[in-house]
Amino acid sequence: MTRTVTLEELKPLTDEQREEIRAAAKKPIVFDEDCPELSPAMVKAFQCSVAQRNRRMAARN
Repeated sequence: MTRTVTLEELKPLTDEQREEIRAAAKKPIVFDEDCPELSPAMVKAFQCSVAQRNRRMAARN
């Protein structure tokens, strides 16, 4: 089950939200046909695109 929550920037997390995050961090990652594990080449491409996005965002600020 996927749960989406929009957090307000200045609103602190509740204890319940913190516990949910801690519990989720302890769960293993499960790959399947809808979400396969990335190959090393795909990881490298993803890292490059993230770096480009971060440079563009830094240039805007």
